[in-house]
Amino acid sequence: MTGHSAQQRLQKILAAAGVCSRRKGEELILAGRVQINGKVVTELGTKADPARDHIRVDGKLLHGAERHRYYMVNKPKGYVTTASDPEGRPTVMQLIRSGERVFPVGRLDFASEGLLLMTNDGTLANGLTRAASCVEKTYLVKVSGRPPESGLAQIRAGIMIERGKPGSREGRVLAAPAKVKLFRDAENPWYELVLIEGRNREIRKMFEEIGHHVEKIRRIGYGPLVLDLEPGEVRELTGQEVEKLRRAVKPVKAKPAGATAQKKRAG
Repeated sequence: MTGHSAQQRLQKILAAAGVCSRRKGEELILAGRVQINGKVVTELGTKADPARDHIRVDGKLLHGAERHRYYMVNKPKGYVTTASDPEGRPTVMQLIRSGERVFPVGRLDFASEGLLLMTNDGTLANGLTRAASCVEKTYLVKVSGRPPESGLAQIRAGIMIERGKPGSREGRVLAAPAKVKLFRDAENPWYELVLIEGRNREIRKMFEEIGHHVEKIRRIGYGPLVLDLEPGEVRELTGQEVEKLRRAVKPVKAKPAGATAQKKRAG
């Protein structure tokens, strides 16, 4: 390969080329689906020079970094947040009619609706979905029946929920504290919920724990962005909005030099 100056981690190159997020890139590498100059690469630390090395994914040659695109989508209920669905259900990719090669940032489950970000900027997508970034996501949640204040207090403090599907025996996990306030009072009220996590079906599980079924979930905010589209509509983000999203991502704190060595000595 080439000198060290232009070398980058392979998953970063894949993300910059708009192929997938960095995390997905790692999966592709581990699965042996990426080649550099004709050789299959399966080590995550591998570096390459995107300008000089021939990098292929599933046999297709990478054509350098694509222009980054950023879209806000109002995902309707009944769409899956994946590139393709083995069950043949409609996917959010069908809402992007420009033919741009973008991927969803995080996910909204099949029955949920609302604000979904889609981009080919793997670095930003990775930052937004990392729990340590603490990017707030705001939801409107319609609940069956009126939960007691004591139950809502449990959600605010952080509540134990099932890790996997009910009865999967994957154990339980502590959900991060969430902000909850009444949004619209009724027999089946709406609550505004602000989360920094995005565990699978987390909101539904939180309310199930306090004995209430969730009827509807609509995401209305993602970090600094507020949903302003009708269901199924898509718009490109402005440069200012992209910059605000970047600023919302908290940088990873670097460990002080020598801290690891000290830890080893102490151990």
